Amino acid sequence: MTVDVILPCLDEEAALGWVLGRMPDGYRPIVVDNGSTDRTAQVARDLGAEVVSEPRRGFGAACHAGLLAARADLVCFMDADASLDPRRLPEVAAPVAEGRAGLVLGARRPRAAGAWPWHARLGNAVLARELRRRTGAELSDLGPMRAARRVPLVDLGLADRRFGYPLEMVLRAAAAGWRIAEVEVGYLPRVGRSKVTGTVRGTMRAISDMRRVMAAHRP
Repeated sequence: MTVDVILPCLDEEAALGWVLGRMPDGYRPIVVDNGSTDRTAQVARDLGAEVVSEPRRGFGAACHAGLLAARADLVCFMDADASLDPRRLPEVAAPVAEGRAGLVLGARRPRAAGAWPWHARLGNAVLARELRRRTGAELSDLGPMRAARRVPLVDLGLADRRFGYPLEMVLRAAAAGWRIAEVEVGYLPRVGRSKVTGTVRGTMRAISDMRRVMAAHRP
């Protein structure tokens, strides 16, 4: 079975070699260039990845462009900054492929000092607690590595195009009656500076986007 792997990218040329080089057999990378000023797109092409250009800035915009470009029945998402090991993708995808879950999130577990700054970890813990309350799913992390069936995911009608996209995915999936599960995955220090968790300002921007999504999807 072929699985499409959506990789939203903004200036990730330094990390792509490691990420794409560890992609498992049968997992087809789709790199979504979200306005990079470095050689992200060219490096991805040189390494055999399909490249999609999404000029509209926003994490959700890049993720959704990749989802619409995907063709496989099963799709995965993951960050392209080398903080997540693509070799864990089969473990995350397995419950979906086997029909045991509709959406699976990779729950991050730090494997090195500095992999997950305190401000980002605190914000994530608060968010996970609220998700458990709202959805009933035993989630400990709004994991960026995830898997789902492509067509049902498109049919959820995800509308956010900023940092609220992964949260909206969970809320809409829960509202649609999907079984949501998580699988533990290692979390490594990213290559380069994070656009979100690397700064308190970036984390607060993501929290603001997620609060907006939470308010729009009240139970």
